Amino acid sequence: MKTTLPVMDTPATELFGFARSLKLEAVPRDVLERARWCLLDGLGCGLFGAGQPWSRIMFEEMSAEEAQGACTVFGQRKTLPAPAAALCNGTAIHGFELDDVLAAALVHPGTVIVPAVMAAAEAVNASGAELLRGVVVGYEAMSRLSIALGTGPSERGFHKTSVVGPVAAAIAAGVVMGLRPDQLACAVGLACSTGSGVKSFAAGHGGGMVKRMHAGRAAEAGVRVAQLAGRGFTGPASAVDGRMGLLEAFSGASARPDELRRGLGDEWALREVWIKVYPLCGWIQGPAQLLLSLRGAQPLAAQRVRKVVIGTSAFAVKHNGNPSPSDTMEAQYSLPYCAALTLVGDPRDPDAYGLDAIQNPVVRGLAQRVELKVDAESEAAYPRRVGSRVQLHLDDGAVREAATLDPHGSPADPCTDEEVIAKFHRLAALSPLPCDSSAIVDAIRSLETLASARRFTALLRAQSR
Repeated sequence: MKTTLPVMDTPATELFGFARSLKLEAVPRDVLERARWCLLDGLGCGLFGAGQPWSRIMFEEMSAEEAQGACTVFGQRKTLPAPAAALCNGTAIHGFELDDVLAAALVHPGTVIVPAVMAAAEAVNASGAELLRGVVVGYEAMSRLSIALGTGPSERGFHKTSVVGPVAAAIAAGVVMGLRPDQLACAVGLACSTGSGVKSFAAGHGGGMVKRMHAGRAAEAGVRVAQLAGRGFTGPASAVDGRMGLLEAFSGASARPDELRRGLGDEWALREVWIKVYPLCGWIQGPAQLLLSLRGAQPLAAQRVRKVVIGTSAFAVKHNGNPSPSDTMEAQYSLPYCAALTLVGDPRDPDAYGLDAIQNPVVRGLAQRVELKVDAESEAAYPRRVGSRVQLHLDDGAVREAATLDPHGSPADPCTDEEVIAKFHRLAALSPLPCDSSAIVDAIRSLETLASARRFTALLRAQSR
C-alpha cells in the first residue's frame, strides 16, 4: 500500500531526493574511487575488530536471539537477519578506534554506513553497483546531517555518530533497498526517533564497551526502519528539519538546516574523509605522528624525557587529558598516555592499548609528565582541521618542536590508495578470523560490475586458509 505524505520543499527533502535519484555514473570519478577505498578501510577495521571481546559478545548475543538470515557477519560462518548483522558489523568496525572520520562533522561515517549498506544489499540481493551507490549517499547524508546540527550537541556530551547515524543509515539502506520516495521519507522519520548516545565513555571513569556499540546500534536502527517503511510502517515527514525534529531537538536555534542541501552534487563528503593511521582518537593522530618523528626511528628511554608539552584545541584539552586510563577505551582517548606510548613504544600496535599494557609503570610515569594547553592556531582551525603543536624536552636541555594542522590521513594530507590497501592487509592479517584479503581487494576494484553483492560479501565470512 502506498503511503500518502504531505509534499514539502525543505532542505531535508532536497537531500532525500538527491540521495534517491543519484546515479553512479553521475558521481565524479575521484569521489567514486574514494568510496571504494573507504569501503575497504571499513572492512579491514571490521575484520580486525570482530576478534575483540565486545564484538564476540555481540555476535554471541545476536546468534542466540536471532534466526538464520541472509546477511554476513565479519569472519563468521553463520549469517543473520539484516539488522542484527548491521549491529554486529558496526560494533566491529568501531571496535578499535581505527575507523574513518569526518572532522568538520565530528562523526565516524564508515562505521555506520558500511555495515548498513552491506546488510541492505544482502537482504534484497542488490548489485555491487547499488552497494557502492549506498556508500556514496550514506557518507553524504552522515556529513550533512551532522554539520547541520553544529558542534553544540557534541560539546554537551552527545556522540554525534550515534545521533545522526540512524538517519544516514536509513537513507543509505533505503536507497539500496529501492524504497519509493514516500517510503524513504517514512524511514527517515522513524530513524530520527532512534538517534541517541552520550559520551560518558570519555568522562575519565572507565569507558567500558559502550562506544563500540554506538555505531552498531545506529546501523541496526537504520536498516530496521528501512525494512519497516518498506512494509508500510509510517513516520513523520518533517522529523529532520521540522518542528520538534532532530535538528531542533538536539541543536535548537543553533541548527543550520540549509547545510543539508548546500552544494549538493558539487561538494562531496567523501573528499573530506580522514583515514586513520593509528588505533586512537582522531584528535591524537597529529601529536602521535609529530612525536614519532621527533623521537627518531627507535624508541626513547623514558628517563631521557623531562617533559612533553602538547598544544591543541580546547576540546581535546578538555576531553582527552586523562593521564591514568583504566581500560582500552580510555587509553585510546588519552593524549598523555598515547604521547608517552609513542615515545617509548609503538602506537600502531593494538596490544599497546590492552589492559595489561596500560598498567606499564614506565608509560604511566611518563604520561604524568605530559602537559596539555590550548594552542591558538589549532583552536582557530578546529574542527575543520585538527591541529597540534608538540615540544619534546629532553634531559640534556634540548627541546625538539614540531606542529601540524593536517595530520597524515586527513584530507589535506590523505593516505594513498596503496596505504589504504596496506592497512587493510595488515588488519586482515591481525584478525583471528580467516579471510582471503587479496580476493577482497580484487573484488573492491571491480565492485560495480557484480550483478549480486552477495558474491562480494561471501568473501568476508570465515574461510579456510
